[in-house]
Amino acid sequence: MINERRNAIRTYIAEHRTVRMEELAALYPNVSVMTLRRDLAALEEEGTIIRVRGGARINTQNIGPAEDIYSRREISNIEAKNVICGKALAFLEEKRSIFFDSGTTVMTLAKQMPDQNLVLFTAAPNIAMDIVARTTQPQVTLLGGSLSRTTFSCSGHLPLEYLRSINIDIAFMATSAFSLENGFTSGNPYESEIKAEVIRKARRVIMLMNTDKIDRNMPYTFAHMEDINVLICEKMPSEDVLRSAAACGVTVL
Repeated sequence: MINERRNAIRTYIAEHRTVRMEELAALYPNVSVMTLRRDLAALEEEGTIIRVRGGARINTQNIGPAEDIYSRREISNIEAKNVICGKALAFLEEKRSIFFDSGTTVMTLAKQMPDQNLVLFTAAPNIAMDIVARTTQPQVTLLGGSLSRTTFSCSGHLPLEYLRSINIDIAFMATSAFSLENGFTSGNPYESEIKAEVIRKARRVIMLMNTDKIDRNMPYTFAHMEDINVLICEKMPSEDVLRSAAACGVTVL
């Protein structure tokens, strides 16, 4: 549990460059501030971060390019991602308008999807390129906009306007964190806008979420349980999450 939390904190700081203790306390409401300070001390000792007054920042001398950060996320929790995406494949329907969110879990789904007749939209250039390289049938449209160096996702005014002009049958979405109080959350306000608009437009929303993201919070909420139709995890989540899903008519797999 300690290693999982520290790995998550390491990834968060790598993506955001800095973190304040208030942010960490919001991300881990059930962990004491003293314990979080020990986590930062351990990460500083390994050379990943440098502690500063009120928080920490990335140690720029010891990190590689943004692609390395993404690659480390891509190879984490591989078994869980494969289980999640194995369940999600059953929801792909031919001759449908599909949206693929950004992120390493959805990338895993993209790598596993069969060569089907789909109209596919995504804000993630790496996902679009992988599908185009492997398949012949899907019609792939990449949303433009400003490209994040850490999530490889496009956001901004242009993709938002484009999303408002299209119809989406099924959206496969990902989240950075989830809590019953704040719903599905992200660390980037502009990417959260894209996610929220996709969920608003889609006839069916399928959320792909590793259970280690439960009871965590990121700054920006883009959806609540009632906004989705299916929640897919690598294992059954806690009873309180299941009760919330049942109350909202959400299928949990």
